[in-house]
Amino acid sequence: MMNSGLLLPERPSKPRQHGITALIDNGVPVSLFRDTIESAAPYIDFVKFGWGTSVVTPYLEQKISCLRVHQVDFYFGGTLFEKYLSQNKLDEYHLFCERHNASYIEISNGTIGISNREKAKYIYEFGKNFNVISEVGHKDAEVSVNQSSAEWIESIQEDLESGAHLVLTEARESGTSGICNGKGDLRLDLIDDILKSDIPLNKMMFEAPNKKLQTRFIKMAGSNVNLANIPFSDSLALETLRLGLRSDTFYLVE
Repeated sequence: MMNSGLLLPERPSKPRQHGITALIDNGVPVSLFRDTIESAAPYIDFVKFGWGTSVVTPYLEQKISCLRVHQVDFYFGGTLFEKYLSQNKLDEYHLFCERHNASYIEISNGTIGISNREKAKYIYEFGKNFNVISEVGHKDAEVSVNQSSAEWIESIQEDLESGAHLVLTEARESGTSGICNGKGDLRLDLIDDILKSDIPLNKMMFEAPNKKLQTRFIKMAGSNVNLANIPFSDSLALETLRLGLRSDTFYLVE
């Protein structure tokens, strides 16, 4: 960050343990991908290749090479893990991740019908070879809204005890499930309960695919909250929210 002379929140430099920003690649053109990473690499910690886009992206290797040059990590979407699991092909998934020299993987149960306890077993097994980012929450808004705070917290704790490096809270790219209701509003009581629990905040990463959610998380958990599912177009805009350089968080950080 350039020396502006302003009093701004302190932001840790990479590699960060908190204040993490994870972009989501939903299949953006390789030129846009490269330009974004080159322009904003100091503010980007991860790129998630959303759901199963890594299987059909023609320029996956070029994108991964760009990330390595700029010291940005990556992981494949949890839905891809679930697809391999549904076909009893986890050995092939393991090889897929190894072939691309992935250090991180996401393990979720947002679509497939397995319990969190079973998911935790996969976290433990894959954790022997990868840093696992687990995801809690269902992609179906009606299912998610009926999951209590106690259930969420229990699942988060179980994932961490099984070796998860970070636990991600589901919101989908649309921000209409998991920690959000079907209208896109954040479930404030749920987030408040998570923040008040004994779960270390630096072990949590909240999906926040739009400015409304990003602003709310920063106001609730501070400038260095870990945020994911950030669109490529928001890579610098999010940093201004974190620093109070945008009207939405202007007074929060003074």
